[in-house]
Amino acid sequence: MFVTSPDGTRIATHTIGSATGEPALLITGGPARGVEYLGDFAGVGEVRPLQVVHPRGTPTTGGLSRGWWNDTADVIAVAEASGLEAFDLVAHSAGTRLALATVAQHPGRIRSLLLVTPPATWLTGAAYDGEELARRRAEPEVAAALASMLGEDPADEDEFQTSWRVEGPAGYAAWTAVERAHAEVGEMHLDASNAWFRDIPSDAAERVLHSELPPTLVIGGREDLLTGFRPVEAYASALGADAVFIDECGHYPWVERPVEFGGVASDWLVR
Repeated sequence: MFVTSPDGTRIATHTIGSATGEPALLITGGPARGVEYLGDFAGVGEVRPLQVVHPRGTPTTGGLSRGWWNDTADVIAVAEASGLEAFDLVAHSAGTRLALATVAQHPGRIRSLLLVTPPATWLTGAAYDGEELARRRAEPEVAAALASMLGEDPADEDEFQTSWRVEGPAGYAAWTAVERAHAEVGEMHLDASNAWFRDIPSDAAERVLHSELPPTLVIGGREDLLTGFRPVEAYASALGADAVFIDECGHYPWVERPVEFGGVASDWLVR
């Protein structure tokens, strides 16, 4: 299914789950990662239908983002195509930036927020503590992932794809066959990733924090090297949000801890 945004761009969208009733919207992360990495989202869609927004730059929508601050009309277009005036919004990882931008720019439209493993340092300036988390891990792949994350940014698509593969273990609390398989799902590309961060106003964080924020739940993984732990704590506090941190869990809680994640997310969406 496609929805036409005000500038004429066709935004792809699909539904997760067989539940009936009003859907919650779900913005994927990456940025611009192929949306199949969501899988069944730990079965949350069997409790509350999830209408997934495929952001610009994903393989299904195509094109490039205008920058996460500037794509909020796409979210509103999907909501309106679903018949929603006020709606509940779920977002993962990079998608949480677009979710907060939508709150800031469209007051009154977002009824609640569920933000899953959000990148957090941009909002509060809290120091990244992923190196401390990595010291608890014995796998050599984790050390290599962290070294790549802290190194130079990739200069071309080949370097980006190499970095993406090397950094995969940082997204998980373990590196078994389950996590390895998931890390291969959903393609990403350098130009789409870079476009996500263009033309962002210098006061974006301040504008978010001075917005009228809806009830918000942040779900984090205690072993998420991509976000760190303390930055996500500070992020939730700054938003006045409730926070749940799942033990033995990284950046993709529906993969590593589906029962715990599915329970918390479902309870929030049907409260």
